[in-house]
Formats: sequence, structure tokens, C-alpha cells
Amino acid sequence: MNLPVRIVRAEDLVPADPTPGMDRHRAYENPMLWAGRVQTAPGVVSGWHHHDINESSLYVVSGILRFEFEGHEGYLDAHAGDFIHVPSFTVHRESNPTDEPSVAVIARFGGGIPTVNVEQPPLPHLR
Repeated sequence: MNLPVRIVRAEDLVPADPTPGMDRHRAYENPMLWAGRVQTAPGVVSGWHHHDINESSLYVVSGILRFEFEGHEGYLDAHAGDFIHVPSFTVHRESNPTDEPSVAVIARFGGGIPTVNVEQPPLPHLR
């Protein structure tokens, strides 16, 4: 029987689309939606990446996620309870500037490639 509502238990999440420094796990995926969780260890800085045509929304469950992105000097910090919107094709990286893991829930909409790892872009503060 195919039920209209299903629960994906924490132990049933599967490793997904890796980016160096980020531990992503997928809860489910369909042609237009990807949902999962990301954990970033203390002091870790991810690799640069974007999410293709997907719009991404994150909700920070615990810790701090620091975002650097193309076209912006400096960084933005998202704290537990904050939502983050990352537009499609936005080259960015996340880091965790604290001594505790950060955890966020992710939803991506668009049907593109979940994660595309790229080389570091030219950034004003890194020149």
C-alpha cells in the first residue's frame, strides 16, 4: 500500500552529494525536491560549490553556519533558529567557526543537480 504521508527516520537518512567538510544526508528526493540534513564539524570550512538550478532553503537547528559567497565581501553568520535562502547557481561555501557541531535541515527545489563542487571563485576579500 502506498501511503500519502511517510516518515523518514533519522537512522534511515542516506549519505548524499558530498562537499569536502560537509556531512550531508538525504531524507528523500523526487524530481523537483531534495530534503535532508547537513552537519558541519567544529572549525571546518567546506569546499566551494553551488546547487545548479535549485533554490535552497536551510534551517539552522543548532550551532552557527557561516556563509561566504561570490559577489559579497566578508561573510554572513546564521544561528540556531535562522532560515537561509541560497539562490540557484550561487557559488558559496559554509564553515563552522565554533567549537560545537552545527546542524541544519535543507530543502532544495528545482530538480537540478543537488551539489556541484567548483574551484574557489575570485572574491574581493581573498584577492
